[in-house]
Amino acid sequence: MEELAAAEVYAPRTIQVWRTLLNWIAFFFQIFAQILRGTPSFTQVLSYVGLRQGSLLSSAPQPTPQFKPLPVVELAEFGDESEEALAPPSRPTSAAVTVSDGEGRMTDAPLLEKLMVVLDLDETLVCAYETSSLPAMLRSQATEADIKWFELECISSDKEFEGKPKINYVTVFERPGLKEFLKQLSEFADLVLFTAGLEGYARPLVDRIDPENRFSSRLYRPSTISTEYREHVKDLSCLSKDFSRIVIVDNNPFSFLLQPLNGIPCIPFSPAQPHDEQLLEVILPLLKHLSLQKDVRPVLYERFHMPEWFQKHGIPASGWT
Repeated sequence: MEELAAAEVYAPRTIQVWRTLLNWIAFFFQIFAQILRGTPSFTQVLSYVGLRQGSLLSSAPQPTPQFKPLPVVELAEFGDESEEALAPPSRPTSAAVTVSDGEGRMTDAPLLEKLMVVLDLDETLVCAYETSSLPAMLRSQATEADIKWFELECISSDKEFEGKPKINYVTVFERPGLKEFLKQLSEFADLVLFTAGLEGYARPLVDRIDPENRFSSRLYRPSTISTEYREHVKDLSCLSKDFSRIVIVDNNPFSFLLQPLNGIPCIPFSPAQPHDEQLLEVILPLLKHLSLQKDVRPVLYERFHMPEWFQKHGIPASGWT
């Protein structure tokens, strides 16, 4: 009888515990169901725990910024110092016609005068050697690296013994992406070639690299000037009196010492650098950005601080225009 009484007492208590447990399970199930009904997407569920859908569910790389800063500007032949490009500038504040506001909407912006881009030739767009002194290995390496090159006859300023013009033979290596660079650049800028090379050498070379005649004008050595600091300086005032919408790209910064706020110093090109990507990956994006600016000088100053660089190299501000 005592065992039966104990069993009767134990059984109701067990049933009570199970009922309590089931009630708790039902309670949590109701809460979970309410959460599911109030959650419109799996992306939002992930956001509750601080995750984004692409971070775990996708292995695709994130898109890289369109704008890339210029790497360190090599200035070894001008001194031991080098100038490092600064962080990318802020978003453009003005545009040529219609631009995106960053949220998919298109807005009208004031029309701007077309950007004028002045391009150097040697070691900026091409690299040339006298064919007789060119190592055969360098030509082979360039061919293997898919660097385009050609041989050219050009008229020298020297005369033959009979007074006839001397013919020089040169081998010209094109900087990778040159043709595409000129094509895309001509779509939003006026192109001017400005070289310290002689016309007898530079004219047939430019005819070869620019058969479409995308350069609106070509300036050769006689158009450069001499200053107390350097010879063959490229004074942009011969092209425009308004320096807000003109830039010069040159591997030799002293070429634009008179207008340091308008210069873009680029890394010199040689065929020994087969993986050069400066034109399409670095310089072109920068020029596109500048084409949207009302005044290019503040952007270029913040990026390169060229006035300070010239002062370090003994050229005072009084020598600038």
